[in-house]
Amino acid sequence: MTLKEFFEANPETAVAFSGGVDSVYLLAMAMRYGKRVMAYYVKTVFQPEFEWRDARKAAELLGAGLCRIDCRILDRPKVAENPADRCYHCKQAIFSEICRAAKEDGYPVVLDGTNASDEAGDRPGMRALEEMGIRSPLRECGLTKARIREESKKYGLFTWDKPAYACLATRVPTGMRITHSLLSRVEASEEKLFEKGFTDFRVRILDGALKLQFTEAFLPKAFERREELLECLRGDGIEVLLDLTPRKGGD
Repeated sequence: MTLKEFFEANPETAVAFSGGVDSVYLLAMAMRYGKRVMAYYVKTVFQPEFEWRDARKAAELLGAGLCRIDCRILDRPKVAENPADRCYHCKQAIFSEICRAAKEDGYPVVLDGTNASDEAGDRPGMRALEEMGIRSPLRECGLTKARIREESKKYGLFTWDKPAYACLATRVPTGMRITHSLLSRVEASEEKLFEKGFTDFRVRILDGALKLQFTEAFLPKAFERREELLECLRGDGIEVLLDLTPRKGGD
């Protein structure tokens, strides 16, 4: 099945929209082949502000309607407590909001940007999507991440080379309660690293300290500028650690 065939069979769709590579490409194809489309962005404390900016920019460039839904995700005990299956409860909360809004707006099918490179395995978030009947056209049509980037570049989508960016909740160790203050600390620290020219990194919480993880391409630069980074990120006596093992892509 091709995306054209998918949207011919499902002409009216609601797209769960994050502003990332996959969802932007999915929305572009929905606009190209579908008849009636709306993008839904659920804003929680887990998404940094730049994701919302990217989502607005992409939707505007594509000429797509964009609905923002604000969700107090930390009011959900099973999310804030941060158990091993936190992502399951988070996806349930987020997609329940999207499904509710889509139904009110008259969209019969809700889509997400899971692609063929995403291994289902025992991923709690993907299990939640399956239980809720969310369709994943990119995965169903066999489109890998590499192919999506290639096609995105061909269609002139500015997100074609955007690094993967997992939500801020992934920076907090499983079992440690997620709080607004922890997320604010992480987001502010990552914003400072972006401003210094770094990309595709993570700032994680480790025993009260900030652990910086960089890909192999940026690790030498980070090590060379370690004193500058320490001065930039250290505050209120918090310890800053540099992980010397290059991080892989993903969360």
